[in-house]
Amino acid sequence: MNPEHPEEREAPEPGEREAPDPEKREEPEQREAPEPEERGTPIGRRVFLGTLGLGALGVVAAPVLQRGMESVLAGAAEKDPTGLTGLLPNGGGFRYYSVTSSVPHKGAADYRLTIDGLVDHPTSYTLADLRALPQTRLVRDVQCVTGWRVPGTPFEGVRLSRLLDAAGVRSSAKAVRFTCFDGAYTESLTLAQARRADVLVALRMQDKPLGHNHGGPVRLYVAPMYFYKSAKWLSGITVTEDVRPGYWEDRGYDVDAWVGKSNGRDDDPTS
Repeated sequence: MNPEHPEEREAPEPGEREAPDPEKREEPEQREAPEPEERGTPIGRRVFLGTLGLGALGVVAAPVLQRGMESVLAGAAEKDPTGLTGLLPNGGGFRYYSVTSSVPHKGAADYRLTIDGLVDHPTSYTLADLRALPQTRLVRDVQCVTGWRVPGTPFEGVRLSRLLDAAGVRSSAKAVRFTCFDGAYTESLTLAQARRADVLVALRMQDKPLGHNHGGPVRLYVAPMYFYKSAKWLSGITVTEDVRPGYWEDRGYDVDAWVGKSNGRDDDPTS
């Protein structure tokens, strides 16, 4: 998956081309100063109305262009294993990251979420199964460990605790490990963290079905932690005896990633 290092803003702007020098004009030897009451040349009514029309057109077209740019950047990021395309700004407020060169698309026909490990009832859920369960909606800021923040982002899905209870967690269990269908990303939580009311198996984001580039159709959402804990493209939940460091923890990130209390940062808490 990707440490979503927010699919969002402080990226450097593309270099601007230097405007050509204006043509030099010879000035007359003497030029009379303008009269004090002299004003700029008035524009005609048609020009004024035309300018207003162009402004209105820009307001209408901006969201369309913004969505188009976001789609282009998302498609490029999906094929970029370096994550460099994530440095480009986009309209959704998020940046797109993946730790693999490509991620398969899954939908209602082929998506499965398995729950196994130290449980009495190993289970496999289809997308329809998850949608049929009671849904919880949370609205929190999303905070990336790299510094960007997306305020007031709605997520909706099934509480992870509900799925764990249905599976029957054994007394020897202490942690939960998450795997993803990108084939590379992993994450972990302690069992106590996983049972929090603000930890979801999310199916919706920003009040619409979770799109592929945001980790859909199903992702983990851990509201009070930095966004790399919210594993994208979630496919497996395994109950274990001990916490196993995830993809980014193996590369130096904190295992306990509370916003504002870890990774050497002092961001405001998200919940």
